[in-house]
Amino acid sequence: MTTDAPTDGFTTCLWFDGKAEEAAHLYVSIFKNSSIGRVTHYGEGAPQPAGSVLTVEFTAFGQKFVALNGGPMFKFTEAVSFQIPCENQEDIDYYWAKLTEGGEPGPCGWLKDKYGLSWQVVPTRLIDMITDPDPAKVARATESFMAMGKFDLAALEKAFAGE
Repeated sequence: MTTDAPTDGFTTCLWFDGKAEEAAHLYVSIFKNSSIGRVTHYGEGAPQPAGSVLTVEFTAFGQKFVALNGGPMFKFTEAVSFQIPCENQEDIDYYWAKLTEGGEPGPCGWLKDKYGLSWQVVPTRLIDMITDPDPAKVARATESFMAMGKFDLAALEKAFAGE
């Protein structure tokens, strides 16, 4: 198939109600390998005030996004979330604290940020635990993480080990 489309991956568009620029700056401040790109503005006769921010292109954690100030019609739901793989408890604590500020914690490593966008702050070790060939270890790890909000990696490791 021949196409003139760019070949450098997808860009995720996030719909905001007037908070696109604020959100983009927050995400860029939290994640490494992040930057703000082009900012566009509404013109005369648009559905939002002329000169107000229409879109903000940004990269967060190497992922491309466009934040769009589209109005109040659409809201984020848990049907879409972004997973943040964490190697250690320090990373889990950092992302959890930054993203729940003004937002709300949820179960099993899930949270909503102050804009209502859902995130999963997940230890990378979890996949190894829940795919282990020993069903008893898998059951203990699963029971442990299902009772958590923010992941406690040490507690999860102890449960997995049967301690």
